[in-house]
Amino acid sequence: QVQLVESGGGLVQAGGSLRLSCAASGSTNSIRVMGWFRRQAVGRQRELVATIDGVDATNYVDSVKGRFTVARHNAKNMVYLQMNSLKPEDTAVYYCYALLYIEGGPPRNLWGQGTQVTVSS
Repeated sequence: QVQLVESGGGLVQAGGSLRLSCAASGSTNSIRVMGWFRRQAVGRQRELVATIDGVDATNYVDSVKGRFTVARHNAKNMVYLQMNSLKPEDTAVYYCYALLYIEGGPPRNLWGQGTQVTVSS
């Protein structure tokens, strides 16, 4: 099994920066893609923010392009999200994400417990 634990959330003023970190543990050799999702309000769907695969190919939602950067440290089983020029609409619970390929089974999505990011205007 794989566990994901996020850290680094908090309260920041608009225009500020935060860096989220996520540590993966357990059967980390099954991880193919890591990244971040967010849920901006209760009842809204969780949306993809950014992902990075094993060859460091990245993907971002349009609303964060040019402001957020996802990075991965494979040896440490860590993924990071550097968030700059934060806006109030970035306020959300941010979830670490991993796509797992487990031998003999289908690909599986996994999320962490989440960390709150609040951007004040």
